[in-house]
Amino acid sequence: MNAKTQFDPREFRSALGTFTTGVTIITASAPDGTPVGITANSFNSVSLDPPMVLWSLAKSSRNLQAFETSEYWAVHILSAEQEALSNRFAKSGEDKFSGVDIDHGLGGVPLLTGCCTRMQCKTSFMYEGGDHIIFVGEVIEFDHQPVAPLVFQAGKYAVATRKSATLSMAPGADVDSSFSEDFIGYLLARAHFQFYSQIRQHALSYGLNDTEYFFLSVLSVKDGRSLEKLNSLFSYTGFEANEQVLQGLSDKGFVRLDGTTCYLTEVGRDSTLRIIAAAKALEADVLDRFGYWETVSLKNLLKQLIIQTDPGLAHPWDDGTEAK
Repeated sequence: MNAKTQFDPREFRSALGTFTTGVTIITASAPDGTPVGITANSFNSVSLDPPMVLWSLAKSSRNLQAFETSEYWAVHILSAEQEALSNRFAKSGEDKFSGVDIDHGLGGVPLLTGCCTRMQCKTSFMYEGGDHIIFVGEVIEFDHQPVAPLVFQAGKYAVATRKSATLSMAPGADVDSSFSEDFIGYLLARAHFQFYSQIRQHALSYGLNDTEYFFLSVLSVKDGRSLEKLNSLFSYTGFEANEQVLQGLSDKGFVRLDGTTCYLTEVGRDSTLRIIAAAKALEADVLDRFGYWETVSLKNLLKQLIIQTDPGLAHPWDDGTEAK
């Protein structure tokens, strides 16, 4: 007989955590009608014909008897917006259903709302699996909706996004070259120029070039700034304004000069806000093709990239001391 394998429990838990899973809440109705529910990521499919799924519950769980005696139970695959619900049902010693909207399913099983998927199951088998009991059930009814799932990986919640399709590359192209489809410099630059080229058309319709538009957009965030301060606020663009640019904007009626300080005129503010509104509409149209949580992930990753690569540049909304 082989000796029992010895593992460091923490290391083994960490190893298991490398497997990314969805997050579920399993609910049932106790014999006295009390609703019970627990958060579990041990859920898995078993069979399509008949439709069967499984999940496991620790033998030490205070809810074990309720699930063992219940003929029916429900699996809720949580959406990305249900992290708080997952946390609530992961705890013990509180009324988990207090204030939670529920429907009622087979055998009086409580059904949570707003989930990606709900499966109402009838217990088929129960097996011992080490320190857990494995529940296998036949899916009797289910419903689902196209929303992003909540994901758990390495002990933390995560957001799942779809992997993008491969970009078109010419046959024989050197995939290791600087401008391959996986080079972040190319991806960021390509995305920026494709997106901004459409905003540029709106700016040009008002007779504004890139430098002038950047200048006015910074003034629209906070009016009354000097040329030096304005240049510092959009230095990350690689563009720089000078006194001739200021005078040109003044001649066009977009700005008013007061010594070294520049102010938007009513015409300048209205024109700039119209261009920004068009840019926002473009953004909404593009992001509408993403899922909500893909949009959240994209913005979060871009913010992280800016933080990691920022040499200390100011933001247009910064309200520091005016440069002299």
